[in-house]
Amino acid sequence: MDDSHGVYQWLTTAFTLAVATISVYILKKKWTDMESKVRGLERSLKSSLEKSTAERQGRIRAQQALRKALLQPKSDNLETICYPMSPIGIIHSCFSTRNGTPRQPLLVPLARACLAFDPKRVPPASLEGLENYSHCWIIYVFHLNTDLEKLWKEPSKSKFKAKVRVPRLKGGRMGVFATRSPHRPSPIGLTVAKVEAVQGHMVLLSGMDLVDGTPVLDIKPYIPYCDSIKEAAVPEWIMTDGLLVVNSVSFSKVFTSKLAECWELLERHTFYSSPDEIQRLIEQVLLWDIRSSSQRNNPHKSQFSLVNKHADYSTSMQIYQDEAASEHSSEQAAPTDIVYHLILEGLDISYEIDGNGCPTIVNQRGSVTSCGYILKDYIVRN
Repeated sequence: MDDSHGVYQWLTTAFTLAVATISVYILKKKWTDMESKVRGLERSLKSSLEKSTAERQGRIRAQQALRKALLQPKSDNLETICYPMSPIGIIHSCFSTRNGTPRQPLLVPLARACLAFDPKRVPPASLEGLENYSHCWIIYVFHLNTDLEKLWKEPSKSKFKAKVRVPRLKGGRMGVFATRSPHRPSPIGLTVAKVEAVQGHMVLLSGMDLVDGTPVLDIKPYIPYCDSIKEAAVPEWIMTDGLLVVNSVSFSKVFTSKLAECWELLERHTFYSSPDEIQRLIEQVLLWDIRSSSQRNNPHKSQFSLVNKHADYSTSMQIYQDEAASEHSSEQAAPTDIVYHLILEGLDISYEIDGNGCPTIVNQRGSVTSCGYILKDYIVRN
């Protein structure tokens, strides 16, 4: 009995050792296989990281080389350089045409506009915080320049003029970079406006000097401590505001009723809340002489006479005109025979300038006589 019991214990012990040995072998093999897989994954991850680092360094070197090439262009290769800029928004302004659009910002406080950004390029979140500023800078394109197409497509044939006529110099010429003329080698403008409200992808503005449809490249907040320079010096002719200021604007007796009739058509498509507000806008605009220097020098040659009311206002009137003004004329027409036109918010306002039509009209008064509502391609006269 004792012998059989001893044999049983021995067999049990041997079996247990055999099972343990097999288990240890299996676990060791699995551990070895796992270590091999881990090392393989580590090698793969290291290789991926090295490739990613090499690609990133390659992109950085390429970007640095491109930036260096752009910042240090060859003098004979400027025309081939192109920067990735395109409009990010459009101005919807009360100024339907260039004629009447103020020459400088904030001269007409009631001049309102809406800057509508392209939501695909400018998400509303990018405008967060702008409402905390009272004013903003706007960088835009002079898109209505008559020489714009030649300037971009054929720069060498653009006939760029180094000097332009300046209204404050009574038509005298000044170097283009000493003025704010829209006719520039790079037709980019800079203006400032009051921020009235920010609504989604739109910014409501006032004090504007931009025509309806102006493409916008960028906006930046106006910061007084660095944007306002108290010690800034300007030429003496810049300070002669009296040349372009009109003493007062008077309205004809029938104007109010005519404006009320136009308002019924205009009410749903305007920045303004009443005909009275529109009339105040007209007055603010006409308190500055909006005629070109050639029109002031030769009013009898104006294309906006009583017999030519249906002229294309958007192309005929320009703030800066480079054509030479005649010093002598065989015919002289009285200024009161000339009817000028101003188009605001789709309204065609006719007005006359009292006096002899000289460039200095400080003591003259503009008289608004009638208005019409522009509907598509024709004008409905009231």
